Amino acid sequence: MPDIIQLLPDSVANQIAAGEVIQRPASVVKELVENAIDAGATEIKVHIKDAGRTLIQIIDNGCGMSVTDARMAFERHATSKIRSVNDIFAIRTMGFRGEALASIAAIADVEMRTKQHDEEVGTFIHISGSKVIAQEPVSCANGTNFMIKNLFFNVPARRKFLKPNTTELKHIISEMQRVALANPGISFSLYNNQTPIYELPASNKRLRIVAIFGKSINPSLIPVDTATSLVKVSGFIGQPKQARKTFGEQFFFVNNRYMKHPFFHKAVMQAYEKILPPDTIPSYFIYFDVDPAEIDVNIHPTKTEIKFENEAAIWQILQASVREALGKFNIVPSIDFDQAGSVEIPMPLKDFADVKIPEIKVDPTYNPFVQKTPGRNYSPVNHASRPSVDRNLEHWQKLYDDTANSNPVSQASFFPEPVQSEPASREDSFAGKNFIQFKNKYILTPVKSGLMVIDQKRAHERILFERFMQVLDNQEIASQQQLFPETFDLNASDATLLVSILDDLKALGFDIREFGHNTFIINGTPGMLSAGSPREIIESLLEEFKNSSGDLKERAREKVAVSLAKASAINYGQLLKPDEISELIDSLFACQTPNFSPTGKKVLSIMPLDDFERMLK
Repeated sequence: MPDIIQLLPDSVANQIAAGEVIQRPASVVKELVENAIDAGATEIKVHIKDAGRTLIQIIDNGCGMSVTDARMAFERHATSKIRSVNDIFAIRTMGFRGEALASIAAIADVEMRTKQHDEEVGTFIHISGSKVIAQEPVSCANGTNFMIKNLFFNVPARRKFLKPNTTELKHIISEMQRVALANPGISFSLYNNQTPIYELPASNKRLRIVAIFGKSINPSLIPVDTATSLVKVSGFIGQPKQARKTFGEQFFFVNNRYMKHPFFHKAVMQAYEKILPPDTIPSYFIYFDVDPAEIDVNIHPTKTEIKFENEAAIWQILQASVREALGKFNIVPSIDFDQAGSVEIPMPLKDFADVKIPEIKVDPTYNPFVQKTPGRNYSPVNHASRPSVDRNLEHWQKLYDDTANSNPVSQASFFPEPVQSEPASREDSFAGKNFIQFKNKYILTPVKSGLMVIDQKRAHERILFERFMQVLDNQEIASQQQLFPETFDLNASDATLLVSILDDLKALGFDIREFGHNTFIINGTPGMLSAGSPREIIESLLEEFKNSSGDLKERAREKVAVSLAKASAINYGQLLKPDEISELIDSLFACQTPNFSPTGKKVLSIMPLDDFERMLK
């Protein structure tokens, strides 16, 4: 039987390796920007076209490469940072395995121009699909200039499964946010189709956070700074009132490298325990400085998951650091009665026999309606010399009893009884009605077969969704202009997403215009939105829209309508008046699909009468 095991050609092996390292255009940006940081660059520019499908250009002013190094850099596992296996456990640089350039060159058309600062000419290398097309001297600026064209041109299956440009651009922006937050001392620029998204000058950590996420985040940032022999924890956390319902502003960095760590996230969440709004996540930008020998960054192809040797101890330090920061700024009580021990109250050691009840001296003959006559001196009253006063004081209750018996007009005619003056209970207000609100979340109403339970939020979502879709289909623009237009800032990712759906929002009745540098102004909102801050509705809409799956171009208007309906619907816990409940039910059963919400969740359910009888047997 002939041998069947063969060595893969280098080009095929590189394409397989590229599947682990280069998953999308954002992966190329991450790897090349990290290489520029390792090269000592102080200024890094990123130009992309069509969200990286057509072009990714990375320009840096780093140390550059020699002719030999420029060619060797594209070989697999060629690196300048490791000489022995022990070096892996002392890594402080971003890249070290030597896989990125070889993987990129295997699935794209790559041009590189690089020059060292002390050289007169640089080196130009052109590689396409792992094949060297050209290598020659070239006149270029100091540093390195990469141009990645036609990503996945020779792997059509991978290119086919790339997401829409809006989604891919969002991933690129996320990668730029991570590397820019980790390296505030470096200047970063990001341009998409020659349109600037980020132009971040070198600064400190706080200014970098504000430059990326907008000025509105600055007042809510609380500094964290704790130094121990095991780890140094620094950075910023957000105030609880600024917490959001989705992820997006949660960052961990270790030795200037971004990482994901669900275990440490739980430590932060526990520090915020009982002070967060329901179902919200606080912002945090936390930097760890640890001895490289205490961590392992080589457990994941993208190096975003890192293993700590003293994970449990760092967890405790992190939680204590966050709680301390919240306490310093009076976000949580300065005394924690659950942890600080009991409060000691001194008690008398002897018997209580010597303890006397405090006496209160009262003059029962004092009449506040008798004015003091000028020139007349009043002396203390001697009750012993006025027995008639004492007798009147003893029997004063009879005065009111006699009045009540002799007066044909009772006291109730002037002062209604408490039952009449107090507001009716929630159940009484539904007397004669066929529905009731339960737990400010569900609406109960009897039907022939049993009891119908309606989820009020999902019902309102269904109603709003069908109204929005009707507006879109009929192009009935009904916009209500704001008396005071509202201006707000967004981060680059949200701003890019908002721009992509502005036309659909305009068709729904929103009048939103760009104000420059990720700033927008709301001049009008749909007339059917009766309440809520326009800014909060837009932010909630973006959060819902970001979490929607699939192609944003396909059925884009429907997704906008779904997201806007979820953002605008009444929340759980909101008390509804009887007429509001009646209108909600009538509107729900006037919908084409009343049984399900726009996202496919059940709106109502009927509990059969037989189930009630079975429970009571």
